[in-house]
Amino acid sequence: MNEPVLPRAEDLRRLVTVRMPFGKYQGHLVADLPGAYLAWFARKGFPPGELGRLLALMLEIDHNGLKRLLDPLRER
Repeated sequence: MNEPVLPRAEDLRRLVTVRMPFGKYQGHLVADLPGAYLAWFARKGFPPGELGRLLALMLEIDHNGLKRLLDPLRER
């Protein structure tokens, strides 16, 4: 049986610092992307590399109602 992949602390920090580099929400923080947009990526395929990994992680966080957990990590 496969073990679940747990996010690293650095991944969580990246969600509140990395901005979407393209598309409808270009310039928005990954942590601020709407759930419907993240779900669209899940259906169509996440981009390769770090961005795709962060989008998939954000989808899980959003889907499980855990977005508030990122608030302390946001830069003030």
